[in-house]
Amino acid sequence: MANQNENLDVSAKSVEEAIEIGLAELGLTRDEVDIQILNEGKRGLFGIGSEEATVRLSVRSQGQPPAPPPEPSTEEPAETAPTASIPETEPAATGTESNGDDAVSLAKKHLENVLQLMGVEATVEVRTAADLVEQDEEPPAVLDITGNDLGILIGRRSETLQALQYMIRLMVSKDTGRWERVVVDVESYRSRRRESLQKMAHRMAERAVANQERVVLESMTPYERRIIHIALRDNPNVYTKSIGRDSNRKVTIIPK
Repeated sequence: MANQNENLDVSAKSVEEAIEIGLAELGLTRDEVDIQILNEGKRGLFGIGSEEATVRLSVRSQGQPPAPPPEPSTEEPAETAPTASIPETEPAATGTESNGDDAVSLAKKHLENVLQLMGVEATVEVRTAADLVEQDEEPPAVLDITGNDLGILIGRRSETLQALQYMIRLMVSKDTGRWERVVVDVESYRSRRRESLQKMAHRMAERAVANQERVVLESMTPYERRIIHIALRDNPNVYTKSIGRDSNRKVTIIPK
């Protein structure tokens, strides 16, 4: 558990991911921290020209009321924004809101068209993925691609899959006027990867305790680092911390 008045700066591909990672590291909820956006980051195309978002999480004193939400603004984000509570979903663009089912249908159609243009013979199935979130989180709608020899759609460190998902979200958002958080998967790869990371986290935690030495894991995406943090946040014998910058950021497991 974090100490009162503790501050934590976290960088990730989006403001929301940075917040989630920070909360996992602190072992706190959004109601227990103030969140300051230091840099909203930039979304590049397939990673080109992108810049990570950075937020500062400040542990709130007991009895301190939550900070008010920020007013909508059309101006370019300042280098340092005022402290404010952040909504649960990613910022939505102005426009007509769509029904969630409509957004998923649009995403499925766009994904099928992209796969056809790529010359990939595959089927897109829609499922609700409770296995990708914690028990208290709402399961997302997942577009799961199935077929033969689809490793090319995942890529090294799932970079191709992440780029494909971002492109589909961008297409759907253009249609609906808001940022839609649809998830693209390939033959349940994300579920298998999540389970693998959780098992590795517990195995490495046991090693750290047995040797009384910290264990540094390989570089991971913000989403994967969050899985490690959450897997070990209730472990009484270790705590976790992210080190490094940008694509070289790693989770360190430290014995208590």
